[in-house]
Amino acid sequence: MQTPSGHPVESTSAKRLVVLASGGGSNLAALLAAHDDAAYGARVVGLVTDRPAAGALDLARDAGVASAVVALKDFDDRAAWNDGVLEAITVFQPDYVILAGFMRILAPGVVRKFEGRMINTHPALLPSFPGAHPVRDTLAHGVKVTGCTVHLVDDGVDTGPIVAQTAVPVLDTDDEPTLTERIKVAERALLVETVGRLAREGLHVTGRKASIGH
Repeated sequence: MQTPSGHPVESTSAKRLVVLASGGGSNLAALLAAHDDAAYGARVVGLVTDRPAAGALDLARDAGVASAVVALKDFDDRAAWNDGVLEAITVFQPDYVILAGFMRILAPGVVRKFEGRMINTHPALLPSFPGAHPVRDTLAHGVKVTGCTVHLVDDGVDTGPIVAQTAVPVLDTDDEPTLTERIKVAERALLVETVGRLAREGLHVTGRKASIGH
């Protein structure tokens, strides 16, 4: 595991965000674009990735945001890797943990440590089409409307309480790449809006129902 690096500038009143990402970091980029506005209410203070070559690392470096690489190959087993991820997240003292294209399933112990504060995005209207291939499944089922979901992370796969959703029409001409790209555009906007509202207004969860503000 690499040690955190970089020197983020932050507001003392802004909620602290730690982003977990495995790829290019398009959702991270969207959050970084929003967080310099003091009115947004949240600031990315750290990035944790499982891939040493993740493009998200370049985005974090350019923004002066600290980062940590926790690669599975560097640990004896999956349990030790999960401990490493937990340690890397905890160093940043986050108010919210944002899974933004993080392609590993975290152990229940990691999830419970941040219960009610760990947020994930999913490119479908949950509870429909959970799992690893939601866009492919959407097209295979011939649905006319899909979308994206921001939800809390729990011990299941895409089963946590839903915080926010937005719809995206499925066009007759769509294939997996075109529909994926349109969902990603909607997903970035929804994530930025939802995280900002969470930071400013707070989150209330009762059973399966999650609501922002009072």
